[in-house]
Amino acid sequence: MPTPEELARVKIDEKLTACGWVIQDMSALNRYASLGVAVREFPLATGEADYLLFVDGKAVGVIEAKSEGTTLSGVAEQAGHYVTGLPVNIPHVTLPLPFQYESTGVETLFRDNRDPSPRSRRAFAFHRPEQLQEWLNDEATLRARLQSLPELNPGKMWGAQIEAVTCLEQSLAQDKPRALIQMATGSGKTFTAINAIYRLIKFAKGRRVLFLVDRANLARQALKEFQAFETPDDGRKFTELYNVARLESNGIDPVNKVVITTIQRLYSILSDEVEFDSQNEEGSLFEVGSALDKQLPKEVKYNARIPIEFFDIIITDECHRSIYNLWRGVLEYFDAHLIGLTATPSKQTLGFFNQNLVMEYSRTRAVADGVNVDGEVYRIRTKIGDAGNTVEAGEWVGKRHKITRAERMELLDQDLAYNAEQLDRTVVAPNQIRKILQTFKDRLPTEIFAGRNEVPKTLIFAKNDSHAEDIVMIAREVFGKGDEFCKKITYQVKDAESLITSGLLAKKCTKFLAGSGRTW
Repeated sequence: MPTPEELARVKIDEKLTACGWVIQDMSALNRYASLGVAVREFPLATGEADYLLFVDGKAVGVIEAKSEGTTLSGVAEQAGHYVTGLPVNIPHVTLPLPFQYESTGVETLFRDNRDPSPRSRRAFAFHRPEQLQEWLNDEATLRARLQSLPELNPGKMWGAQIEAVTCLEQSLAQDKPRALIQMATGSGKTFTAINAIYRLIKFAKGRRVLFLVDRANLARQALKEFQAFETPDDGRKFTELYNVARLESNGIDPVNKVVITTIQRLYSILSDEVEFDSQNEEGSLFEVGSALDKQLPKEVKYNARIPIEFFDIIITDECHRSIYNLWRGVLEYFDAHLIGLTATPSKQTLGFFNQNLVMEYSRTRAVADGVNVDGEVYRIRTKIGDAGNTVEAGEWVGKRHKITRAERMELLDQDLAYNAEQLDRTVVAPNQIRKILQTFKDRLPTEIFAGRNEVPKTLIFAKNDSHAEDIVMIAREVFGKGDEFCKKITYQVKDAESLITSGLLAKKCTKFLAGSGRTW
């Protein structure tokens, strides 16, 4: 019966093979059988290495195998003895050997001994032989280069943005694997991130950066910002220097320096799906809300087309909290530094980024700096909006089909109680919407904007597309205006982006926009 360690080696063999390594026994040693060769039970002066790794015929590292369930932090010292005990007659790159792994077949740690302060880090799988060879050809490791970035050229950045990039680079120089930047809405998070990305590519020699969003509209906006970005040193556009791609198919060209996509499509790519319905990335994950938290985490498997080392840096931009539980495996698949951008970090977000909040630029600071305009809260409350209500048995109510929106009348045979959370989601109360809009209209010239005779441009955030539809129809009725007065902007509106950027919205005349959740 195989021992636990032998069972672990079976899994390790499978993982090595998937990553492009040829596995051999000492009795069949052929260092040139492939670019990458892993030799089992290789005798060394300091003991027997479970696996000795050869790249292009030269020893480059070791793997220490342990039975499943073994805690690996203390095993690194044992593997460290092996990287120094190579017999003199065995060709090698350097001593100590640069790369060492500790693995149970379920959990794997990796360390590059050439780093300034070598530290083991978790790895989803082993690196390909081609990647180890590429790293060996570099004069310094990425982590070494992150410690020697040149002085920041602020370019068009202002104070808080400079602070954010500076603090982020300090965190990266300390080899902290995750960092979170919190900046108030409107303070230029994406512009700040592009400045950081430019420096990481140009000076730290980052090979590829993944820019993750949770819906296609944000991906399109991000691409436009990259295309408009002028580099602070020579004034050329970012896209003149580096390839930037927004994924519209399930293929990633390795020539791209920056890849922009949704977390949904990335999971589809890792799952080896040939096609992905782009409609699945048009809606915001915020619309689905807490329902995502109840789903099981997505299972991620190794994909040789997109190996773990494909990206050096991953930036998540304003993603729904589900990215840190439901989609967590997608992020942790890659051997990359993770950087989060957010205006309002949740507990899940802070926890995922190891509480490493490198920049905290609140709305209060943004208002004090003149970046954002301060506001006042004018609350319009209704009884059913606060506590819900009950429709008594014997009443006729309309039932609306979620997809077709077809309506039919139904006689209730028992009381229908609903709470505030259900309102405008599973229960629609048109008169409640009408009451709020009528109150808003009546109090605009007397209390909200005293003395102002025209309705200012107004944004109404709805709970979903159907709720937005109800608001639009009732707003036109309450204000006695035509279709141009109030527009719906959600992912289901084909010309939504043109509505956002159109000159109409810049006018001072009356305009209402009803959008769903955080879709826009």
